[in-house]
Amino acid sequence: MHDLPWLLAPSDDFNERCIQLGRHQTPVAEVHALAKYALSINQANRLYQAIGKLTAETRSLLSRSLTPFRLGIVSNATMDLMIPSIVISAIRNGIDIEVVSTDFGQVAQEAFDAGSKLNTARLDAVLIALDYHAYPFLADQLSTSGEVLPSDKAFDYLKQIRDSFKQSGGMICIAQTLAEPPYEFGGNFDAQLDGLLRKSLTEFNRALVDDIRSSVDVLFDVAALVNMVGACQWFDERQWYLSRVPMANVFVPLYAEYLTKLVAALRGKSKKCLVLDLDNTLWGGVVGDDGLEGIQIGQGNPVGESFLAIQQWAKTLKDLGVILTVCSKNDENIALEVFRKHSGMLLKENDFAVFVANWEDKATNIRFIAETLNIGLDAMVFVDDNPAEREIVRTMLPELTVPELPKDSSQFLRILCAGRFFEKIDFTEDDAQRNAQYLSNARRQEIQKTAATLEDYLASLEMYISFSPFNELGRKRIVQLINKTNQFNLTTRRYTETDVLQFENDQQYVTLQIELQDKFGDNGMISVVICKVHQDRWDIDTWLMSCRVIKRRVEEAVCDQLVALARKSGISKLRGFYRPTEKNGLVKEHYRQLGFDCICSDESEDIWDLAVEHYQMKNPPITVRKSSVIQ
Repeated sequence: MHDLPWLLAPSDDFNERCIQLGRHQTPVAEVHALAKYALSINQANRLYQAIGKLTAETRSLLSRSLTPFRLGIVSNATMDLMIPSIVISAIRNGIDIEVVSTDFGQVAQEAFDAGSKLNTARLDAVLIALDYHAYPFLADQLSTSGEVLPSDKAFDYLKQIRDSFKQSGGMICIAQTLAEPPYEFGGNFDAQLDGLLRKSLTEFNRALVDDIRSSVDVLFDVAALVNMVGACQWFDERQWYLSRVPMANVFVPLYAEYLTKLVAALRGKSKKCLVLDLDNTLWGGVVGDDGLEGIQIGQGNPVGESFLAIQQWAKTLKDLGVILTVCSKNDENIALEVFRKHSGMLLKENDFAVFVANWEDKATNIRFIAETLNIGLDAMVFVDDNPAEREIVRTMLPELTVPELPKDSSQFLRILCAGRFFEKIDFTEDDAQRNAQYLSNARRQEIQKTAATLEDYLASLEMYISFSPFNELGRKRIVQLINKTNQFNLTTRRYTETDVLQFENDQQYVTLQIELQDKFGDNGMISVVICKVHQDRWDIDTWLMSCRVIKRRVEEAVCDQLVALARKSGISKLRGFYRPTEKNGLVKEHYRQLGFDCICSDESEDIWDLAVEHYQMKNPPITVRKSSVIQ
């Protein structure tokens, strides 16, 4: 997996393209194209250096095409050599990462000194990149009864570092599990005896996982990564003793890729939708030629079991909140018959939010799926066994993620799992209900087609809306929406869970989490508003809404609620801000449509004011079931 096999290998002219990058007609697009390849550590260094030679204006354009993230790194190992790979992997995953590194071995000094480089750098997160060498407590030494276990000492040390960074630097921590080196002392007994390294690492990792699950910090499971590739290959003792490099050089790109996928997830850039081909992707064979009984799927057949594993993977992703869809060149009735009648199928027709089987080109069909779900192509992953189809779709839809697959279907699952396209940092009730929500949306769309007017359609939905201040129960979903919502997002400010917790407890902010239900089901939390309190004015710092409920007049109900709360608090004015991005043009006229007046406008921001006393309530056909109160 060190060569990132889900990505295309670099083209033969990769080195020349790096040399010519500054002369390219569209250098930013060329950077994105080059970064998408499976690059070795040397190739990543070459591209990193080429980017550094671009003009300041071009580098600024590149930054604006990405989502910014400031990452600090502390380690007991040498990490500077990894920075080029981290930066290039971040570009591949949509992130403009700025790495703030520290001197080797300065972990405690950086954490416990409130004035340290990292604590004063206004970072989004700090990576605590420690391996087992960093914890002297873990040195193999048998423990006697009543002693504090080495794993507990190591965990307490890391906990102090994490707490200090949060308190002094206000940042979240990315903490690593500890990989087991390929050494044994007592054979199988190493896993049983207190004080031996294997048992200590197992206990440490379990404690860390349990603790992070209930904190704002994020887990980087390096132990799982090493388990995947093999400890004998990962650890390079010669490099460690010579220069304190924590892994074999060949694995640096993989480490960088997994780290930046985690960073991307923090910024809401994990993929949302899996688009699946059918023939030779979900089952073996071509159903149109082989017939229902001729395809291979299910237990008792080696080929059929390999495709069943892919279906299990997709089913699990659905349970984690990923939207499943189908895009296949097939007769729809023949394709659906497999899901309805074949006993070997794990996936069923109702597992898919959109099912497209016809003879149109797949790029057109994938665009249709994206429009139906109202999500961006960059939020989708398309899986197809056919290399020709993959290449056509990549060319026509460059924003789409299209993983490479080997010819052997038994290896599909390994490659797709290793690609980590759907990296998660939390799991909410909305995630569990996501596919059901999109299926309900399809039923709403059918009703809309038969309604005489839009008002009749909206009234027929029997909508109920609830407003509440931010709280612990909704916090993870709030963070999800803040970091994932792009289209209906007035300012596209991104906040971490730590930031959201501060908003909850700060009297200078008014916060709203908004939920919507209708006769077809619960849409869950669909909107978030954050207002900064001034003496006689509220500034709307953040106003966003899920694309699933656009054009249902929800924003009018939210504005009515904001005005009602402002009047109750003696506030005379609401001030809104629109900051244009590539994706939020949908809401450019949002404030004008609600009755705000534009008081200032330039390329970077429009500012809108609303005199609360003159506002006319919109009263959309939505019943307020629960209204928040000012704390």
